[in-house]
Amino acid sequence: MNEPPAPRRAIFLDRDGTLIHDPGYLADPEGVVLLPGVADGLRALARAGFVFVIVTNQSGISRGRYTVADYDKVAARVVEELAVHGVELHAAYFCPYHPEGNTPPFNTDHPERKPLPGMWLRAAEEHGLELATSWSIGDGERDVVAGKRAGTRGILLAGGRDKWPLPVVGPYDADFVARDFREAVLFILRAEGQPLPDAPGAAYPEPTPA
Repeated sequence: MNEPPAPRRAIFLDRDGTLIHDPGYLADPEGVVLLPGVADGLRALARAGFVFVIVTNQSGISRGRYTVADYDKVAARVVEELAVHGVELHAAYFCPYHPEGNTPPFNTDHPERKPLPGMWLRAAEEHGLELATSWSIGDGERDVVAGKRAGTRGILLAGGRDKWPLPVVGPYDADFVARDFREAVLFILRAEGQPLPDAPGAAYPEPTPA
């Protein structure tokens, strides 16, 4: 009898403000711009054995700022931009719901809307992901809270904030607060026992074989 495949470890990634520039309610694929350090960091994490899952709230759909079709065009461009840099996206989930929206049927709350962990749980079930050995990265507390509720470890990107977040010592606190995506990746590599670059800005090394 064949053994079932081993569960995958994933990096759950917020999209806007984490992977790409966030102009607010992005509806035009021409506005997709990868943030500094994202491509190099994702390649390093892929070499360390992780797959990538985007989990993004898209309340602009509920608010009537753009349509699901507009979202799909932007999402396709994100996949294209990552592929140009040698990064493969394993899956992407979005939540178009918001209780303050004005566009049925999306003008309601939903268990997949962050900070609830619905997108994580669905991804884990559909793709055989092991949440306890996975990580979540996002630029908002809701990203960390949803990831922690799902059972992953969480990193908050705080470089673009006006104020550095203060720890409140709770069960949904970030495991690490990073100044940028590169620092988040270095923290994960260190936690996973992988080698680190010798100097700031240096290329990520190949991982240590298990």
